[in-house]
Amino acid sequence: MDDIDEKIIKMTQNGIPLKKSPFADIASELGISEQEIIDRLKKMQGEEVIRRFGASIGHRDIGIIANAMCVWNVPDERTEEVGTTMANFSEVTHCYERPRAPGWDYNLFAMVHSYTKEDCEEVAARISEATGITDYKLLYSDREFKKTGVRL
Repeated sequence: MDDIDEKIIKMTQNGIPLKKSPFADIASELGISEQEIIDRLKKMQGEEVIRRFGASIGHRDIGIIANAMCVWNVPDERTEEVGTTMANFSEVTHCYERPRAPGWDYNLFAMVHSYTKEDCEEVAARISEATGITDYKLLYSDREFKKTGVRL
């Protein structure tokens, strides 16, 4: 990754305009072609400097207001297997293993977004059935204060 790659990341990380030539202004500012920007983004993706280049939708803006962090008490020897199963559910957007804490038995966390709490509960029930894990809780978001990806 060189200085131009870093500039491209910084100039696109907050979004690009929805127009026919979304990289025209960036290309002009950097003194390179739009095709070079596209080629560099593809190269960075291929080298795993960036994981993906895609759209991010404000889920609350389109009515997806039931957001549940499903926390699971999974036997340590099954975390890899169960985590993989949970992550394969299309409704799960994030799935993490975290250390247990005193008074907190939960070690796997799976985020589910839906239109209703009932939908989130149904997804959690299907995950429970698929994994055999019955010790779980759903923690719902009340308010979103900040949501951004990693920034340079």
